[in-house]
Amino acid sequence: MGGAEVSSKEWDFRNMTEQEEDLIYRMYTLVGERWDLIAGRIPGRKPEEIERFWIMKHTMKGLPQEENSPIKKEHS
Repeated sequence: MGGAEVSSKEWDFRNMTEQEEDLIYRMYTLVGERWDLIAGRIPGRKPEEIERFWIMKHTMKGLPQEENSPIKKEHS
């Protein structure tokens, strides 16, 4: 079997469904970085997975998290 191996961290990120991503964004606007509350709304997800997803998705190219926040985009 060839091909690149995928770390468990990348695998969790890649397996996030579009519905889960949408719910994470909506919950984040309501409760902020309360990963345990957000994970409680997504069956089978742990707070660590949600936080890892958020960090991977929102710290692109070294920009601070606030600049990539969906909250800021809504008000732009």
